[in-house]
Amino acid sequence: MTVIALDVGGTQIKAGVLAEDGSLIHGERRFTRAECGPDAVLDTVLACAVDLAREFAPTAAGIAVPGIVDEAAGTSVFSANLGWRRVPVREWLEEALEIPVAFGHDVRAGGLAEARLGAGRGCRSFLFVPVGTGIASAIMIDGKALTGRGGAGELGHLPVRPGGEPCPCGGRGCLETVASASAIARRYGAATGVAGGSAEDVRQRAESGDAVAAAVWREAVDALADGLSAATALLDPERIVIGGGLARAGAPYFDPLRAALAERSTFRTAPPVVPAELGHQAGCLGAALLAQDLARGLDRGLAGSPDRAGKPATRARRLHLLPRQTGGEVDE
Repeated sequence: MTVIALDVGGTQIKAGVLAEDGSLIHGERRFTRAECGPDAVLDTVLACAVDLAREFAPTAAGIAVPGIVDEAAGTSVFSANLGWRRVPVREWLEEALEIPVAFGHDVRAGGLAEARLGAGRGCRSFLFVPVGTGIASAIMIDGKALTGRGGAGELGHLPVRPGGEPCPCGGRGCLETVASASAIARRYGAATGVAGGSAEDVRQRAESGDAVAAAVWREAVDALADGLSAATALLDPERIVIGGGLARAGAPYFDPLRAALAERSTFRTAPPVVPAELGHQAGCLGAALLAQDLARGLDRGLAGSPDRAGKPATRARRLHLLPRQTGGEVDE
């Protein structure tokens, strides 16, 4: 059983082909073309999936997208980075491929992959927190992600600095505005007038003795510790798995983060904080696992997928172009 998988980000689509034993037999990336509008993104996604299906003849496909999703309906409810609103992704992909398609949220798919293949293995409950352009999380319990009403896990929009900087979500002082990679670069630039750098540049400057960089880095770590402390008080996870671009910073990031979280854990032991193991492949691998689960369920007669064979793949698009934002969506 071969499956294809797509992890659709604001900048790139990460695509892969997995064999039944879970080995990756093909991987590629394509630019999302979000700057060309929501229809261009959809066309790119469909073209990528069709190309892979023609070459590898998969049994099923999986796709993970950012933003707010309705996983049961297979719909992207709202994705600022893709410009999508109420897009029936699964239906259109099934029409194009004529195979069953599993649909999921990118961060929850990443959490599923870390649960089965990565840093969450053997752990009954953990919090998967990718920290990149934005911040999100997946609340993993017994190998499944808590979805709530479709938006569970928006840790990046937890207010940690009430009355602070405005956030694209409409709030102020959200965790993303202080602790994301983009916030670190932006805040350092605002304080020094040095624009165009990255969070990694700020870290290196901090290690070289730049007091402003050290302060911005420390504030980001403290804010993330505040957010994780709140999540820990509510969920009591066995482990916290940090992914995204900032996780690659290693000890300069994890050592102060663990210490700050321990300081805030006044009546219980803080859970271990560990780096994710799957890196940028987590979302794509998670989409592939969803596809494998769907195909196996269909083989056992436990799942169903509407038979759309022969149905014209026409799309009456009623998409609304949305401003490019990072709220709740994470690019590494």
